[in-house]
Amino acid sequence: MTREAVVAVDRAALQHNVDVLRRAVAPAAVMAVVKANAYGHGAVESALAFEEAGVDWLGVVDLDEAVALREGGVDASILSWLHAPGETFERAAAFRITPAVSDLEQLEACAAAGVPAVHLVIDTGLSRNGATSSEWPALFDRAAELAGVVEIEGLMTHLSNTSPHEDGHQMAAFVRAVGLLAERGITPPLQHLAASAAALSYQASRITMVRFGLAMYGLSPFDDRASADLGLRPAMTLSAPVIGIKAVPAGEGTSYGYTWRASVDTRLALLPIGYADGIARHAGNSAQVLLGGRMRPVVGRVAMNALTVDIGPDDPADPVRLGDEAVFWGDEAAGHPTAADWADATGTINYEVVATLSPRLPRSCR
Repeated sequence: MTREAVVAVDRAALQHNVDVLRRAVAPAAVMAVVKANAYGHGAVESALAFEEAGVDWLGVVDLDEAVALREGGVDASILSWLHAPGETFERAAAFRITPAVSDLEQLEACAAAGVPAVHLVIDTGLSRNGATSSEWPALFDRAAELAGVVEIEGLMTHLSNTSPHEDGHQMAAFVRAVGLLAERGITPPLQHLAASAAALSYQASRITMVRFGLAMYGLSPFDDRASADLGLRPAMTLSAPVIGIKAVPAGEGTSYGYTWRASVDTRLALLPIGYADGIARHAGNSAQVLLGGRMRPVVGRVAMNALTVDIGPDDPADPVRLGDEAVFWGDEAAGHPTAADWADATGTINYEVVATLSPRLPRSCR
């Protein structure tokens, strides 16, 4: 019996999701985003699965993530789009990584480092990464002057997913930027602004490439549609073994602050996972796990490395034993609670539920 919680990732589910999403957005090219340790799923293992399934690109946040993929044996095209001031981009050239650049300094640094191609990042209203509209003329002029030195392979931005009106406003700004580049003799073959939600719901936003993050892992980016509604299979199952069982009389509390007390004589199962592993501290008294064939509540405050589950009084017809596996979330089709269930219970989104899992948790991808 292992005493550790385990993140199990279904490689076949990842590749199934690639197939479903490619068909949904064809003929647009598909990027699989593997930033943040592949949304908690394990970056190298997930990237290799996506590469084998035939995605056109992989996306990461920074060069550290990109280099780790190369060192892990990933050969697919990789785009990296967030860079610290003063980045020289020598690693990008050495490891065949395509930077997405947001300003003149980054563009010049890529040219100096011998990076053969870049994507330009523009801000169309998210007010985050990217050149603002007032900066477009100078950036685009210099990009044209560097023709033959650095290819402008792509143009990208990111939608806010606020409303159809706001997305349309950003789309119009993007089209305007494409036109300004065209006036300078540049037509980037890869034009992308849609992530999972827009790619599946706003057809015009697909242009020539889309960036799938959450959906690649089989999770829905929509509040009103589950994974199965989109034809997707959640790839992650988080489980932990029961490492202790304790009888607790009525009135007894558990964990810090006694936020829960037993209303009747019961038993508590101890699971070796806590907020240091990415389980929300306030999941106690709100979330549930699948244990012994039944949904059972997490009770008391989640601690750094452990939490407790109320498994009820001793009942031969409803046994829970040491070593039994408790499933936190997985595939609803298998009867598991979902990441969305945990998000609802803890007041967050499914993105955060999976992406904040600690890298120290062992992961298997098969």
